[in-house]
Amino acid sequence: MSYKIDIIGLGAGDIDQLPLGIYKKLTDSKQIVYTRTIDHPVIQSLQLEGITFESFDENYEIEEQFSDVYQGIADSLLLKAKSQHVIYTVPGHPMLAEKTVQLLLEQNEIEVEIAGGQSYLDDMFTALKIDPIDGFQFIDGTSFDRSMLEYRYHIIFCQVYDRFIASNVKLALLEDLPADYEVTIVEAAGSKNEVIKTVPLVELDHSIEISNLTSVYVPPAPSTLLNHTFNRLRDVIATLRGPNGCPWDQVQTHETLREYAIEEVYELIDAIDNEDDENIVEELGDVLLQVMLHSQIGEDNGYFTVDDIIRTITAKMIHRHPHVFANTSVESVDDVYKNWDELKKEEKGTKRKSILDGVPKQLPSLSKAYKLQKKAAKVGFGWENASDIWGKLDEELLEVKEAIQTEDKLEIEKELGDVLFVLANISRYYKINPEVALNRTNQKFMTRFFYIEDQLSEQQKELKTTSLEEMDDLWNQAKERE
Repeated sequence: MSYKIDIIGLGAGDIDQLPLGIYKKLTDSKQIVYTRTIDHPVIQSLQLEGITFESFDENYEIEEQFSDVYQGIADSLLLKAKSQHVIYTVPGHPMLAEKTVQLLLEQNEIEVEIAGGQSYLDDMFTALKIDPIDGFQFIDGTSFDRSMLEYRYHIIFCQVYDRFIASNVKLALLEDLPADYEVTIVEAAGSKNEVIKTVPLVELDHSIEISNLTSVYVPPAPSTLLNHTFNRLRDVIATLRGPNGCPWDQVQTHETLREYAIEEVYELIDAIDNEDDENIVEELGDVLLQVMLHSQIGEDNGYFTVDDIIRTITAKMIHRHPHVFANTSVESVDDVYKNWDELKKEEKGTKRKSILDGVPKQLPSLSKAYKLQKKAAKVGFGWENASDIWGKLDEELLEVKEAIQTEDKLEIEKELGDVLFVLANISRYYKINPEVALNRTNQKFMTRFFYIEDQLSEQQKELKTTSLEEMDDLWNQAKERE
């Protein structure tokens, strides 16, 4: 004989809101009725009429995670249903914010029937005097991620059972909204015990008594409070490029913005080298601005949008990391590099004719030399031993000296280029980016030279009249200070 589980919704308020059919189904029952929580006004009334309820409230005390609580309840009900007909009640409507119900519906072993119940959302909208057509999010206070929240719309948190949950909701909201932002606490919406109270966000978890009938409403936030969100940035850039926007932004093209992209990347590198976190944030913002401007130009021209850019890079990252998103295993960083190169080749297909294709034409020469040799080395075109590269450097230096003796400027230029090319190869061998290394040395030179200038200024001396020996002493002082 097969049994089933009848799931009954108790509504959002008191017994007066309970449909007659549901009331009769419960009062006619001669068996124990299982309920997710005993803390509901309908249950209190039905207990007076002799109905026996057995709750799962103790599960909340035993388990640390809500997911474990819900899974435990579902498992217990399924076990009971193997030997008896089960009636299971939940607050509100079974199909609204009830994880245990979803878990029961996902299994195929025991038949599950939904007997109905009144959702409290109609009463909630009435109590708050809001129209969900304007945009609305219904969030489970026990299980949500901050990234889910869309502050441009009405937000209602349900399942705010206790102060701990209320505190978690508050802390998440404080990441995006000011402490004095007003939120509304709604208790027992639509019932005779309904309580509505608006409080500053910071007081959310210590303003009124909280129960399993508590919800928290967050009204739509003005755009001025959302400057840290992606959608707000996108709107700002669109406005700047729009009919009533900025004349400079309106006339920009991909071509006119090229120089700024280069400048912003170098300014970011400077901030990183200086270990200046505040400046890194600013410069990363400038780099992101370039991405957003190019995206908006693409959208204005009808060719692509920032969504296409995000979709492309997301798909690429997933595809190139099968050791994270699929079943490929790696044992070292070298394995990651190898997989990356193979997957990259797979993506490009036959588009590239040479292993050297893909090196940007506009790269600084030192970076370009590094990139070219790195690509060539992947197919075996490169020295295996460092001693061979150092030997090549000695050879090239000798050729520079010979070219200098000829006083042939073009020949000297060629041979110096060869020296720099070998130095880039040495950098590749030791896995050091030569552009970064040289930039660090440039910065070091500037810092030491600034010290020389400052010291001479304090001594009221001029650079032009200072001997090389004096400047060298100051250089060594600056070096010691480091």
